Amino acid sequence: MNTAERVLIVDDEPQIRRVMKTALASNGYEAYEARSGEEALESLRANNPDLILLDMNMPGMGGMATCREIRAVCEVPIIILSVRDSEQDKIAALDAGADDYITKPFSVNELLARIRANLRRLAGPTGGAEETIVVSEGFSVNIAARQVTINGKIVRLTPKEFDLMRYLLSNANKPIPHRKLLQTIWGPDYGDEVEYLRVFVSQLRKKIEPDHAHPRYIVTEPWIGYRFVLPQSNANAIPETAL
Repeated sequence: MNTAERVLIVDDEPQIRRVMKTALASNGYEAYEARSGEEALESLRANNPDLILLDMNMPGMGGMATCREIRAVCEVPIIILSVRDSEQDKIAALDAGADDYITKPFSVNELLARIRANLRRLAGPTGGAEETIVVSEGFSVNIAARQVTINGKIVRLTPKEFDLMRYLLSNANKPIPHRKLLQTIWGPDYGDEVEYLRVFVSQLRKKIEPDHAHPRYIVTEPWIGYRFVLPQSNANAIPETAL
């Protein structure tokens, strides 16, 4: 790692912060600490981290509120750390803007694997391709710029949302299984976290669908996964190097 990636650790327990900071430093990361949500927002502005490890249960501004505040101003990957492991808690965290969720206690190796997975982005287009993919009238996707435009307005997607949409679009009109989506977007250690997909697909539909309750583009394949519906004429026009 030539330039150390910056990780912000937000936890009110000093021992936990110390252990994570030591583990991160020994693996080439530059780590910062915050004891509360309020400190996390200050550190976010001062240090511009590449990823945030955010404890769910803190006094004052809790993890959920902090996550929402961070997500309102930037798209940095957020991994929630929590002693709660119910599906409802995970969905609530993802709805608040988190990218991932780790249940305490966890091993250093698991933490590092999750960090790597969330810092990784899908490989960009090869050969300098900058073609804008026209999904339908008024809806276009610029792969190189990672930009979605609908009716002349740029739609803000988080990195995970864009990666998910991009992969579905690259396999337009094909049903993609849950496990394949999870392992492609989050990494090979994932596969059973179907609730992640439910939340992120729901978020995407609200941003790109004319009527998110009756999706036109991202449709559910019952018991299988999801499919991006693209007119065949448009699908044939997508350059192989663009996706």
